[in-house]
Amino acid sequence: MSSSSSTRLALVTGGAGFIGSTLTNALFDRGLRVRILDNFATGERAQVDSRAELYEADIRDLESIRSAFAGVDCVFHVAALPRVPLSIEKPVETHMVNVVGTLNVLIAARDASVRRVIYSGSSSAYGNQPHLPLREDMTPNPLNPYALQKLTGEYYTRLFHRLFGLQTLTLRYFNVFGPRMADVGAYVTVISVFLRARREGKPLTIHGDGEQTRDFTHVRDVVRANLLAMDCETADGRAINIGNGRNVSINRVAQLIGGPVVNLPPRPGDARDTLADNSEALRTLGWKPEVRFEDGLAELIRLRGLS
Repeated sequence: MSSSSSTRLALVTGGAGFIGSTLTNALFDRGLRVRILDNFATGERAQVDSRAELYEADIRDLESIRSAFAGVDCVFHVAALPRVPLSIEKPVETHMVNVVGTLNVLIAARDASVRRVIYSGSSSAYGNQPHLPLREDMTPNPLNPYALQKLTGEYYTRLFHRLFGLQTLTLRYFNVFGPRMADVGAYVTVISVFLRARREGKPLTIHGDGEQTRDFTHVRDVVRANLLAMDCETADGRAINIGNGRNVSINRVAQLIGGPVVNLPPRPGDARDTLADNSEALRTLGWKPEVRFEDGLAELIRLRGLS
């Protein structure tokens, strides 16, 4: 296959979702051809880039997805059933997508002689750690099924490099937010919940005391990391933090969005704090965040007509 960008074909699993559709647009902007693999369990048909080839299939079924990998140079494996509460409620269903689905993607990529697979990991793999910031050399401590499932996907991704020579990387995302993020259903983030509550004139619900912190990372920064990971020199199965490197409390997020607040009991399985050490991303990818949390949130508030 030619290595020129005009002929390279990228496959985005979950390409109809929040991150996947944003990444698909960016790949087209780079001059690549793009194929999307999605079963629309969480993705939206309206978010499918009309220029993309669409394969409607389920990653839980290996044979149904094999044809989508033919001729592909790089796979961006974004498809998942996200969110901690859903994994606690439905551990088997989420395991099948997040673990078995990831294994199927790796098998299909290996068998189709794909050059590289970029796996969308999760900072939830760290759980609670004795020190911040969170570094890739820390021992993982998953606190819920979702975190364990995403970590298992990381291990499979690394094994496929070591056993079969497939070029792989895991990008551990920290609390991704931005345009196109879901605001209804089982997959919403705290920012989406707050924005919807404000739009509906309801109190913002905070689990616990609200002093727990999150490292919120804008989707444009996440997409840029994926683009850099596509051709970086090192693809040996390692995990790389993709985080803003700054955390804010949930109380601060509520204050920026505005409106009355109601405190609820803490949710089981949630880490207290997240904060990325993103120095490995700079070394390996040449990546550092560009979007300030406050700027990204203000943009979201405008886009939702709440400013």
